[in-house]
Amino acid sequence: MPPRRSYDQYCAAARALDAVGDRWTLLIVRELLVGPRRYTDLHADLPGVSTDVLASRLKDMEQRGLATRRRLPAPSAAYVYELTGSGRALLPVLEALAEWGAPALEERRPTDAVRAHWFALPLLRHLAAAGAGAGAEGTVEVRLDEGCFHVRLAAGEQSHGGQTYGEQTYGERTYGDGPAPDGADATLTLDAGACVAVSRGELTLGQGVRDGRIEVTGDSVLAKALREA
Repeated sequence: MPPRRSYDQYCAAARALDAVGDRWTLLIVRELLVGPRRYTDLHADLPGVSTDVLASRLKDMEQRGLATRRRLPAPSAAYVYELTGSGRALLPVLEALAEWGAPALEERRPTDAVRAHWFALPLLRHLAAAGAGAGAEGTVEVRLDEGCFHVRLAAGEQSHGGQTYGEQTYGERTYGDGPAPDGADATLTLDAGACVAVSRGELTLGQGVRDGRIEVTGDSVLAKALREA
């Protein structure tokens, strides 16, 4: 293996880019923020990455302490990759990138792939803010035509631990791919266009509900907070 390139600059931003500036690395982090993933899962949800590049990036991430590989308990023989604390700390970086890049999400191009859980990053702050504003906590299931994901919101501070297969904890919020495993306190149904509008700050959750672009179901305090956000 050739030696890794470095910017060789005594700068915090340059050091960070030494670790995560390679093509695909941050998108692998995006996938692992959802929770531990098998190599085949990662490859399926990163359209366009070659097997060689994916394997190389994962190895680099292990060497840099961003991710680890472990075997699932018996009877499963599968291995999964998961983020370390250092890797999980990149959540606000990915959120900021998603917020910065949201204006570029105009009309979807014919070549664009899409996965439902890719909308978790731009929506996460809006859902967390709506819940925090009402002091509400619980699980929100977000349903799109492309699939669904779930977000858990806590009213108080939590540690960065508590990860389970398919889900991770980050401060006051967690999220995972697919339906909420223990049921949802509120269900959000919308399309990708409404997701993008919320992400870009063009539409609030409450406005989307009133305009009929977003449907919130549930009788919980959290569901009411989302309808009124």
